Amino acid sequence: MAQSTYTGKPDQISDLKEKATEQLGRAADRAENVANRVAGQGREAGERMQEVASNFKGALDKSVRDQPMATLATAAMVGFVLGALWKS
Repeated sequence: MAQSTYTGKPDQISDLKEKATEQLGRAADRAENVANRVAGQGREAGERMQEVASNFKGALDKSVRDQPMATLATAAMVGFVLGALWKS
């Protein structure tokens, strides 16, 4: 670790240390706030994804029950397109 070459008065050194400590504390608080906000947004996104998946499952179940052949044809087309995209 590098040694300080500052040769000011002890009170000045103490003041500088205190200011540096305050700045680091504020920076740490800001970083923690950002991390908490990002974590909250991640939880919200996960909850929304679960809701979308539930809605999609319900719609798919209804489609299979009401129009099984059309649902099968749609699934085959989606599989064909995904296979073509995967191959290229």
